Amino acid sequence: MLMSAGFQHLSEKNAWEIKAGGKYFFTRNLSTIVAFAVGAKFKPGNGFYMVGAHTDSPCLKLKPVTKSSKSGYTMLNIETYGGGLWYTWFDRDLGLAGRVLVKDNSTAADGTPAAIGSGLAHRLVKIDRPILRIPMLAIHLQGDIHTAGFKPNLQTNFAPILATNVKAQLEKPATDPKGTPSKSDASGTVSGPTPKHHSLLLDLLAEDLGVPANDIVDFELHLCDVQPGVIGGACGEFVFVGRLDNLAMSWISLKGVGSLDEETGVRSVALFDHEEVGSDSAQGAGGPVMRDTITRVATILSAGEEGAVERTLRSSFLVSADMAHALHPNYADKHDPDHQPHFHEGIVVKHSADQRYATNSISASLFREVGSRRGIPCQEFTVRNDSRCGSTIGPILASNLGCRTVDVGIPQLSMHSIREMCGTDDVGIAYDHFLAFFE
Repeated sequence: MLMSAGFQHLSEKNAWEIKAGGKYFFTRNLSTIVAFAVGAKFKPGNGFYMVGAHTDSPCLKLKPVTKSSKSGYTMLNIETYGGGLWYTWFDRDLGLAGRVLVKDNSTAADGTPAAIGSGLAHRLVKIDRPILRIPMLAIHLQGDIHTAGFKPNLQTNFAPILATNVKAQLEKPATDPKGTPSKSDASGTVSGPTPKHHSLLLDLLAEDLGVPANDIVDFELHLCDVQPGVIGGACGEFVFVGRLDNLAMSWISLKGVGSLDEETGVRSVALFDHEEVGSDSAQGAGGPVMRDTITRVATILSAGEEGAVERTLRSSFLVSADMAHALHPNYADKHDPDHQPHFHEGIVVKHSADQRYATNSISASLFREVGSRRGIPCQEFTVRNDSRCGSTIGPILASNLGCRTVDVGIPQLSMHSIREMCGTDDVGIAYDHFLAFFE
């Protein structure tokens, strides 16, 4: 998306050449991406106008040792990531997606280095077919579920089934994709007295990647629902899909950068990893990613002018974009009676006296005003006094950067379920509001 829009790929390891009117992006860990476009009329000390969101969602990730076998079933060891509604993962058709490290000394097709050192390369994989399932226990074997509640033990009752042991042995490939004998059960990271992964899993990955199974060195993989997203509702007004929180805001952010001809500042979109687990990582919002970016760009464009970085930070404005809680018709009492966001009524401005959101009266007023000038509505949200408030990257980045910040988001239902729901109109409303902000 970015490269087709004229953005130039940068490496954090190399010197940057930045100029007014240019568009650039870089990634950190291939899971955080920062894109910025310098206005044609930029002057030293002018601000960054940023939209920040996050790329991660609650999910199930494979443990370092995935191999597990119970009661004649070939299973995988998983761990929970973030605060998901884990009961929604039962009886779903599940695939695998993520990053695989393979032996490779080549370069990528777009000319960027594929190797990350020592002959290793990142490869993205998505097995988009139902190879895994976490089955529910039949009601006949848990007759008290409606009185005692559904309380699965996430260590003992939550392992996904990959195959039966009998079929796994019968269906095991005899050769890898290049025609040589398969060594997936005795190679690289799986060698030794006890292999870490089922050969069946490694052969599935090798087939999808088109590499020998013994070229797989390691991986970071998570389970994903393979049911595609759909437009739903009798009037076609809803989006039903997983990971709306927060890929919806991430996509809208990237689409809203707009033209730079009259821009005097730097328009930037930063999509961070690890928000669902606190953001404290090298590629999270709690790390130095955004400050590093502003420091380097401001220093280059000011030719080292004294105070340029600090003046840029003071002139900057951040929109922290993360999905918001729409009023649930079956649980309307969970919302404050005077702060009840609805579908189709505008992006939600989030408030918290405890600074769980970074919004204040100035940042909220400025954000509302840019929408009001184009007839774009806003809604307000704060939690009930007897409820716990979630948080976002907004307070984290505001404390790191010292810039004005507003927390906003599209209203949605089923947040952190394996399938979430938002309004189709709200995607367009948010896009228009972000475009108005940038312009």
